[in-house]
Amino acid sequence: MFEIDVTLRRGERTIALQCASAGGVVALCGRSGAGKTSVLDMVAGLVTPDEGRIVAAGHVLFDSAGGINLAPEQRRCGYVFQDKRLFPHKSVEANLLYGWRLIAPEQRWITPQEVYDLLGLAPLLHRRPVNLSGGEAQRVAIGRALLAGARFLLLDEPLSALDAPRRAEIMGLIERIRDSLGLPMLYVSHQRDEVERLAALVVEMD
Repeated sequence: MFEIDVTLRRGERTIALQCASAGGVVALCGRSGAGKTSVLDMVAGLVTPDEGRIVAAGHVLFDSAGGINLAPEQRRCGYVFQDKRLFPHKSVEANLLYGWRLIAPEQRWITPQEVYDLLGLAPLLHRRPVNLSGGEAQRVAIGRALLAGARFLLLDEPLSALDAPRRAEIMGLIERIRDSLGLPMLYVSHQRDEVERLAALVVEMD
């Protein structure tokens, strides 16, 4: 579930968004510079809106009127960045388990082996990120987000740097996560065909 009603002012520019969806994938679609990533950053707690309210997975993350502004680590969101942001000096397995080791045991709702099986990661565990293809790195980034105890996922242009076969592969994985795990997702893309295939609600940002 996502309920987002935020306003962010930066100089002479204002980013404002209102949307609500009972579940599934909410997609933000629009041209570059429309503020899509800024909205993800507001939901993640990396940027604070000037005013508004954010509810994700049934939890109030931000409410300017009520004085609520949870810290990023309290929001339990899995953020899959456009540039992956894997730790280059760690193995794939160490990247995957980084957040899992930091969270309390009661917040672990999926096991490492379940993630390895879901995303086909077992053959990659001892590699370093530099030795991964774009699609493999994206699978690792998604797996790391799931193992960090995420209640919802934020995906910023997850297919943008991939060739056609890898795009199809990652699109299928996102659909599998959507259908088998039921995690709410906020998905950013400027590709209309992507969002129409994945999302229950598409929000056009200009």
